Amino acid sequence: MNIILKFFHLILLLKFSQSIELTFELPDNAVECFYEDMKSGVENVLEYQVITGGQYDVDVSIQDPSGKELYKETKKQYDNHAFTTAIEGPFKVCFSNEFSSFTHKVVYFDWQRSDKPDPSQTKHAGPVTEIENSAKNINDKLKNIDDFQTHHRLREATGRKRAEQLNERVMLWSLGQTCVIILIGIGQVTLLKSFFTDRRTNY
Repeated sequence: MNIILKFFHLILLLKFSQSIELTFELPDNAVECFYEDMKSGVENVLEYQVITGGQYDVDVSIQDPSGKELYKETKKQYDNHAFTTAIEGPFKVCFSNEFSSFTHKVVYFDWQRSDKPDPSQTKHAGPVTEIENSAKNINDKLKNIDDFQTHHRLREATGRKRAEQLNERVMLWSLGQTCVIILIGIGQVTLLKSFFTDRRTNY
């Protein structure tokens, strides 16, 4: 029974670390904003990456509830930013593709937040046991593995999209070269044929 209570305590500690992951399509000349209500003193890390579209860049900004800009970057392919909330309320992160008139983007972002646990909920009698330490270490390692797999999938998706675009360009170039060769061949045949054509002059 004591072990079950300790595991329950560990779950209460770990549940305060939250993460929001999202992949979305950002149309051209568009802005997408996301909101999160948070208390003051919450540690956050925002990580984002443009997976496909154009030059793989996007404008990003983070604002606190008072409208103060905590972070702003233009035409970034990827980045991460850590910040701690100073006031309570809805925080806003916006992704802008207004500078692009023709290409839409596919953007991935991961918003991690770590709330401080309520002492009344995490009250624990006695020192942390070896089982609790092991469980926490396993949780940390699993989180690292999940982050690694996410980044690997993103790199794979970006590489696949670039390969598809390169293949499309090579195919179009090859078709263009083929058309040019055919036209040159027709022109040469016509020219040679004109050399051997019997031209009769009528008197």
